[in-house]
Amino acid sequence: MSPDEAPADPAAAHTAVRAAGCVLWRRSPRPPGLELCLVHRPKYDDWSHPKGKLKRGEDPLAGALREVAEETGYAAAPGAELPRVRYLADGRPKEVRYWAAAATTGAFTPSDEVDRILWLAPAQTRARLTRPGDRSLVDALLTALPAGTTPCP
Repeated sequence: MSPDEAPADPAAAHTAVRAAGCVLWRRSPRPPGLELCLVHRPKYDDWSHPKGKLKRGEDPLAGALREVAEETGYAAAPGAELPRVRYLADGRPKEVRYWAAAATTGAFTPSDEVDRILWLAPAQTRARLTRPGDRSLVDALLTALPAGTTPCP
């Protein structure tokens, strides 16, 4: 555990881990006209939306955008806040705040933390996500997108 993640006192060790991330999207020329980004973390061998623990005192949206940049190499323009996801991680409650975010500029470079990313249509994204609880975020994103950015039928 890094100093930024260390609890202030032993009693705080049982409080929820705070994290943030984005459901990162971009337009696609292929139907359905929209792609979502998933990251592969070799440590867990899972596919998820880009996210990570917040630094002490860090604003959740700023942390979400930082994590997107660190994990995917892309800058992002944030949109609507999406539902929070809560689960147990290593026996501790974890709460992840998510935002819809449009990928702007950047390029992926593999790292020890994230070795691959995929850009997938929404249906493929739902199927590829490792945690079933993350699948509802795809629907939340589709509902939250501004008019004119939703995929064509």
